[in-house]
Amino acid sequence: MKREIIKIDQEKCTGCGKCIPACPEGALQLIDGKARLVSDLYCDGLGACLGDCPEDAITIEEREAESYDESKVMENIVKQGKNTIIAHLRHLEDHGETEYLEQAKKFLNNKGIPIPKYQKEQAMNEQCGCPGSATKTISSNKNNEEQLKNRKVESKLQNWPVQMHLINPNASYFQNADILLSADCVPFSYGDFHNKFVKDRVVITLCPKLDNSAEKYIEKLTNILKNNTINSITVAKMEVPCCSGTEIIAREAIKNSGEVVPLSSYTVTVDGKINI
Repeated sequence: MKREIIKIDQEKCTGCGKCIPACPEGALQLIDGKARLVSDLYCDGLGACLGDCPEDAITIEEREAESYDESKVMENIVKQGKNTIIAHLRHLEDHGETEYLEQAKKFLNNKGIPIPKYQKEQAMNEQCGCPGSATKTISSNKNNEEQLKNRKVESKLQNWPVQMHLINPNASYFQNADILLSADCVPFSYGDFHNKFVKDRVVITLCPKLDNSAEKYIEKLTNILKNNTINSITVAKMEVPCCSGTEIIAREAIKNSGEVVPLSSYTVTVDGKINI
C-alpha cells in the first residue's frame, strides 16, 4: 500500500542517535553508524523523530510500504514502561489517530495493563511534554529509618573511572568481566543499587539523552568487546523514553563487535522499583 513514512538521508545523517529515543515505536536503530528505519511495520509516518534531528536528515515521504501495525508497536511500547505508553498514546491523540489510539487501548485491556492518564489535561505534571523532565514528588518509606540509621552500606565498586567518556577500552579490569551499563539516574532512584547491580560487575555510566555521544559510545563499547573477553552485559535504565538509548547502545555494540555476549536489561521506575 502507498502511505506516508519517514525517509532518512544517509548523506546528512551523522549517526548522533538523537532520533532514537524520540521514536518509542522502535522503528529506528543505529546500524553501521547511521540511523536506519528497521521496519515499515513500526513507523506510523507521523514524524515524532523529525524535530530531534540536528541535520534535517529525516523527512516524510509517500511511498509503497507495509501497513503500520499498532499491535506489534505496542509489544515494544509496553516493555519500556508506563511513561513510554503515555508518550505513545499522547502522540496518537495529538495527531488525531483515533483508530490507532483505540487499537492501543484495546491491546492494553487485553493484556490486563491499566490505561494511564495520557491526555494533557489529565497529566498537568508533564508540562514540558517530555516524560523524562516531568516534575514529580516521590514519597519515600520512612518506616525503617530508625533501623537503617546506623547501618553502614559498603560500596561494591571495583573500577574507576566509571563515566563512559573516561573509560579506557584496554583497561585490565575488563578481562573476563561482567559489565554493568547504567544510565546516570538509576543509582539515585534504586536504593539497593550497589548490591543489585554494582556487585561483581565493572561499571560504565552514561546519559543517552544529554551526553550527545551515542555513536562514540557504541564505538567505545564495541572496542571493549573486541579487545577483551566479556562474560555478560547488564543494562540498567530508567523508565522514561529517552533512557531507552542505553540498551540500544549495548545492543548495537554487541552486533558491531561480532561477539556473542549475553545481555540482560532492567528498567527502574522513578520511585525506585524494577519493572519486570
